[in-house]
Amino acid sequence: MPLPPFPLINFIFLLLSLTLTTATCPNKCGSLQFSYPFGVGSHCSMASSFNIICKKSTHSPKPYFNITDKLLEIIAIYPSQIRVKYPYLLAATCYNNTAVYPHNVTLDVYSSVDLSDTQYAISDQNWLTAVGCDDIVAAFGHNNKSFAGGCVSYCFNNEPGGYGVCPNDENGYSAGNGCCRTSIPKGTTSLAAQLSDLGGKWLRDKYFPCSYAFVEEKRTSKQSAFRYPFSDLNKSKNISKEDEWVLTTPQPVLQLDWRVGTQNCSEAQRNSSTYACKANAECINLESNSDWTQGYLCRCKKGYHGNPYLKACQDINECDNIELNPCDSNAICTNTIGAAYCSCPKGYAGDGWKIDGKGCIPSNMIHVFIGVGSGIGFLLLLSMCILVHILLQKRRNEKRKEKFFKRNGGLLLQQQTNEGTIQKTKLFSSEELEKATDNFNESRILGRGGQGTVYKGMLSDGKIVAIKKSKLLNKDQLEQFINEVVILSHVNHKNVVKLWGCCLETDVPLLVYELVPNGTLFDLIQDPNTEFQVSWNMRLKIATDIAGALAYLHSALSIPIYHRDVKSSNILLGEKYTVKLSDFGISRSFGTDQTHLTTLVKGTFGYFDPEYFQSSQFTEKSDVYSFGVVLVELLTGQRPISLDIREEERSLVIRFLESMEENYLYKILDDQVLKHGNEEEVIAVAWLAQRCLNLKGKMRPTMKEVAIELESLYMFVEDGEVCEAKSMIISDNEYAWAASGISVESTSSILTFSSESMHATSS
Repeated sequence: MPLPPFPLINFIFLLLSLTLTTATCPNKCGSLQFSYPFGVGSHCSMASSFNIICKKSTHSPKPYFNITDKLLEIIAIYPSQIRVKYPYLLAATCYNNTAVYPHNVTLDVYSSVDLSDTQYAISDQNWLTAVGCDDIVAAFGHNNKSFAGGCVSYCFNNEPGGYGVCPNDENGYSAGNGCCRTSIPKGTTSLAAQLSDLGGKWLRDKYFPCSYAFVEEKRTSKQSAFRYPFSDLNKSKNISKEDEWVLTTPQPVLQLDWRVGTQNCSEAQRNSSTYACKANAECINLESNSDWTQGYLCRCKKGYHGNPYLKACQDINECDNIELNPCDSNAICTNTIGAAYCSCPKGYAGDGWKIDGKGCIPSNMIHVFIGVGSGIGFLLLLSMCILVHILLQKRRNEKRKEKFFKRNGGLLLQQQTNEGTIQKTKLFSSEELEKATDNFNESRILGRGGQGTVYKGMLSDGKIVAIKKSKLLNKDQLEQFINEVVILSHVNHKNVVKLWGCCLETDVPLLVYELVPNGTLFDLIQDPNTEFQVSWNMRLKIATDIAGALAYLHSALSIPIYHRDVKSSNILLGEKYTVKLSDFGISRSFGTDQTHLTTLVKGTFGYFDPEYFQSSQFTEKSDVYSFGVVLVELLTGQRPISLDIREEERSLVIRFLESMEENYLYKILDDQVLKHGNEEEVIAVAWLAQRCLNLKGKMRPTMKEVAIELESLYMFVEDGEVCEAKSMIISDNEYAWAASGISVESTSSILTFSSESMHATSS
């Protein structure tokens, strides 16, 4: 039998060769999976652009492909894109770093990416990045037409060991430090960059000599920012045209769009021998908004699967695939070419479709389902209405709380406090304080005053507190309330009541204090029904502690605080009758640059500083005067103002000063003081009170001096010793009592107790 012609033999051998090689073509290199048109070797790929080189390495093989005479490692292959490592600089420029402008170029290296003769284009998911100080990068490229762009890389500092940081938003246009980026149009087939110095134009030396430009894929805002050490900008000796990556950061990754052929779909389909899409596949033109319009991609039609470039796409049997089956569980699924058909069996009603269909429902259950569906629909509607009502109510409550917060001085509090104060003062929620006081039950009331009602409460952590519910505040009272919060947030003293926090989201503002359970000093010394006898030592201890607290406010803080309403009813008694100074509603901070403070006269009648009442200028000596009244209360046990006696004798201060001047102090002293007080100690305290009550503020001692004298006296009392009165009294020459018109000839003669007087009073 004669042999067939030679061309026929060649065709048969070629066909066998293709069959054998296709069967033996690998679809994996290392961890990278791929499929035709990509392949290892020219016999397994559609064209040289898709030829993968699988190189052996120490751990596992790595995939590469050769493009533009560069061997690039492949990271991933997608239906229309490929990610590769591209560790090459597009430009590198180095300058000398002298004060001569402009800077002289010592190294200028340029490269480019040219994909004109390949099946690839630079994706618009990349950007051109420039790193350096005071340089402008100009980008030039082509995507069926020429384009240009650029950006300026500017350094804000050159700290040793510092880092440059690139903008990390998806567009890359925000400011960076020693870095800038510019976008790359879709379909770019060639790209080059050039760097130019701007330092000379800004008349400053370059921080670092070198600048680099390269291309990399975009980073999302969720990814870490690109950063590099500034020391990388000193690597001029390591740069040449063939050198790879010079930065110490990981090598950049480049995204490339790939295509099949050089024609669009309509042109390619005219030639069946070169048309790449197999049967049951559809041709996809490149995006019309791109200038890179030549070439196309293939994908299997809906209902088919497989490799559209290798062989015909196969029909998917949706009925055998649980995830792809479009039919209801009661329906009959019939597979068709490229799709499936659903129908209901006998005894069922519906169209059989699971999604966007009616499914298959038993015929006798239709009415039941209608009823159940209606009931469920009604319940859902009712639930939605309730939910909307709850959300609206919650929104109204939030707006109401926000309104109260502003009205109760929340903005004023934020304005008057520094950053640390808000952290020290807790803002309680209204729900927490309502729970703590059993909705402000009247059985929890500890007391009522001019500014509000105080309740006893227990917080969620078990802490017992006093909650002050203020009265509805006008603008002036609001300032007092916020002032009290600000003042107490700065104060940390054992004899000053501690403020735990406040609540501003209720109708009236609330203050949360530590609980001081034993009433006030006024109640202790004025209540005739009390069975507790206030000893002289206890009175001296109370006076010493309150003087110490006021001295702390006046002298120990960076900005002095004047209480402005010192009185016995504002001195609370804790366990073991320790004292706590409270009610700072009208207190004021006094800056060191202020010479005096002019304000409306505020305070309590009977404790007023006469000088303050006349001038409206409050000084630290005004608190000293009020403390002097408290001292007199401790000495006498009498009220500052007595309304049941003659008008000219109603003032306790006047009666006390007259008794001092006319030498009958024993007549005004409290019985406990007369019985148990040491004569020298009582004289010393009385003399100190008289100095505090001087009509001239500058003649009064400071609170620090008062505190030191009382502490010294109390130390002698605690040790069982007695300090002579003279040692506690400033000499007569230091004070002239001009206001009283009486010259004091002998302190000891004026402030003495006769034995007859003591006896007569005690009897």
